[in-house]
Amino acid sequence: MILIWEVEFNPGINIKPTAKPFGFFYGVDVFGPEVEIRTLDAIRKSLLDPSCKGPKEVYSIAMDVGKKPHFNTLNQMHLLFGVVTYAGGKLGREPIRSQGHVHKRSSYASGWSTPEVYEIWSGKAIILMQESAEDYPGRCFAVNASPGDVVIVPPFWAHATISADPNETLTFGAWCDRDYGFEYKDVRAHNGLAFYPLIEGKGKIRWVRNDAYHDQELIQKKPRTYKEFGITTGMPIYSQFEQNVNKFLFVPRPDLFPSEWEGFVP
Repeated sequence: MILIWEVEFNPGINIKPTAKPFGFFYGVDVFGPEVEIRTLDAIRKSLLDPSCKGPKEVYSIAMDVGKKPHFNTLNQMHLLFGVVTYAGGKLGREPIRSQGHVHKRSSYASGWSTPEVYEIWSGKAIILMQESAEDYPGRCFAVNASPGDVVIVPPFWAHATISADPNETLTFGAWCDRDYGFEYKDVRAHNGLAFYPLIEGKGKIRWVRNDAYHDQELIQKKPRTYKEFGITTGMPIYSQFEQNVNKFLFVPRPDLFPSEWEGFVP
């Protein structure tokens, strides 16, 4: 029997996370791939304590899901929707989290790295992002997001998604470029991003600087409304795509919106 977790925010598409098996249930009107599982062993190199204990299966991910009538449109738009669920628990002293990475440059986007649009469905998330994965990371942000919140990671930025509550699972959806790819080299060379999140008493997150970087300062904030991209607060981002298929054109074609990325604040 499939054990389904109910989400707190209705994403506008019939996809639900499942505990057994760890993955996703697709409704009859939804297409999607076989779920991929990221294990603890696969992400140890980006953790503060690579030998830490934690859940064997850290998160499940399904890239390229959508409603069946939109299959051709999504391909033509070079747009892809993905869904992810994190397990509950901790990774040693750290919360459940992804590896930090930068999106690869896309020939479709004239050599630009592509952005990502997150939407939280259940749990509490922190999107940790920094302008660069080189020695001087530039501006660093920790954006605290709850169900229904949208967070945009801009082109070229290194980032990771963190579950802010070890007692809950975290589920989110995201718009990505169809030709997505992850670059880990610089992040792994620095043993992760510019800050490590540590869980203190009562589940509070404490941030510790990664000494492999220089001059980093962390700005903690809540998500904002992205008026420059016409994002509607409270409406599922998949429903916004249905309403206007060009709304998320900035994801596969960030090169068409250069002024919106100058001095970008998430």
